[in-house]
Amino acid sequence: MDFKSKIILIYGPTASGKSKFAIKLAKKVSGQIINADSMQVYKELKILTVRPFKKDYQNIKHHLYGFQNAKKNFSTGDWLRLVKHKISQCRKIKKTPILVGGTGLYFKALTDGLVNIPKIPTNFRKRVRNLHKRIGQKNFFLKLIEIDPLIKDRINSLDVQRSLRAYEIKSFTKRSMISWFKNTKSDYDHNDFYKICIDFPRKDLIERINKRSKYMIKTGAISEVKKFIKLRVPKNKSLSKAIGISEIKQYLQKKIQTEQLIDKISIKTRQYAKRQSTWARGHMKDWNKVNPAGLEKLLKKI
Repeated sequence: MDFKSKIILIYGPTASGKSKFAIKLAKKVSGQIINADSMQVYKELKILTVRPFKKDYQNIKHHLYGFQNAKKNFSTGDWLRLVKHKISQCRKIKKTPILVGGTGLYFKALTDGLVNIPKIPTNFRKRVRNLHKRIGQKNFFLKLIEIDPLIKDRINSLDVQRSLRAYEIKSFTKRSMISWFKNTKSDYDHNDFYKICIDFPRKDLIERINKRSKYMIKTGAISEVKKFIKLRVPKNKSLSKAIGISEIKQYLQKKIQTEQLIDKISIKTRQYAKRQSTWARGHMKDWNKVNPAGLEKLLKKI
């Protein structure tokens, strides 16, 4: 396969070695790396979000890392617009674009297109949520399939978030969520991509996460969070929800010791990695699932 002609996508759970593999691959195919991680776009937390090291930038050109202010909103649509521009730039100078990250929605927007649903007013959304609260999920879902029968076999009747979203879309736009998704297309052809999903053995991944949590604390994550707190970034902003912030705050308030801090960060990171793997199973069925040994074999083939 001619990898140089492809847009290479590398997805995997946190701590699975995506970045290191991407750098090795970039050297082989004359590539440049583009960020596909929703936390690594922000500049304020380098250690906690595990942005690539300075030496990595020097060896291989990296794009869309650490450029966004944490106080500003940054959507999947914003990322998609920037990433299409970066892919185009890479192709113009005969470089292979290699997208790396653990944000499934980013990859889905790129490969399947982004649904262009009109913005639904906050007051309207509140009314839908109040209705849900009043009648409960079971009755709410029955109401949903009354107004939107297309949804019936497409979402789980117990899925609160998707039920709410489907209800507000149908009520506000008068079109089913299924219809919106059906009319969505990517700017790229399916054959433009080579998709790699790193399938890391769970036991080994847990060990790597534990080591990385210790390393973060050792290399300055606590002082990084101290500076972040002083910025007064609103709690509803994405970066304020980064794993490690609330745990380090507890440590600074002397509620927990260093060992407990590391354990708490490790546990939360493991939970996040599990969600990433679950996403891959549900949304990345056509991706090439590759274990760590398979990654080395793949590099040798190129």
